[in-house]
Amino acid sequence: MPPRVSLIVKRMTAVTDARRLEICLRTSEEETRMEAVEHQVRQWLEQVVIGLNLCPFAGTPYRNGQIRISVSQAATEETLLAHLQSELELIDGTPVATVETTLLVISGMLADFDAYNQFLAEVETLLRQGGWEGRYQVASFHPRYRFRGTKEDDACNLTNRSPWPILHVIREASIDKALSDHSEPEAIPERNIRKMRSLSPEERREYFPWLLKAP
Repeated sequence: MPPRVSLIVKRMTAVTDARRLEICLRTSEEETRMEAVEHQVRQWLEQVVIGLNLCPFAGTPYRNGQIRISVSQAATEETLLAHLQSELELIDGTPVATVETTLLVISGMLADFDAYNQFLAEVETLLRQGGWEGRYQVASFHPRYRFRGTKEDDACNLTNRSPWPILHVIREASIDKALSDHSEPEAIPERNIRKMRSLSPEERREYFPWLLKAP
């Protein structure tokens, strides 16, 4: 091989090796970030949702490993809907003893609550067109969640505030069973609101640390 060609080949090999290293590092960084996102969600589930008993039905499936947490890196609504569809297909084809419910965590978009709220209309359309309506529903959680008619700083909004935007896929059959097993299911929302409003400023910082970083 002529010296000049050999030099070009060596340079191309060096570029290829650098590119491979860059991809490996980026993949590793993405995996580390996704693991951190999942950890934050699990901490919220353990300390807030289960720890404060906001959902009396969450403890058992969580301890049994039946709550699936899937972190999405989607950057467009189309990609996110495709991810949601795949999660619906997965849970629909999986026994409830294996997957009771799914949390699809949105890590790369919809940080704005109004944009997230508008996206929920697309979610409802997907449920209807996919034939999942009546068998599954999607509950909503968001770092800036705000119930209609409430102020931004109303503590009642904390019941649905999570560290990341989340689409919670729930089996309708599981809801029916949980409600039938609970003595006063209609009292749960009001009880949760009272609990949130009773938290001291220190407790709010402890249970919802991500709110301190929000703009």
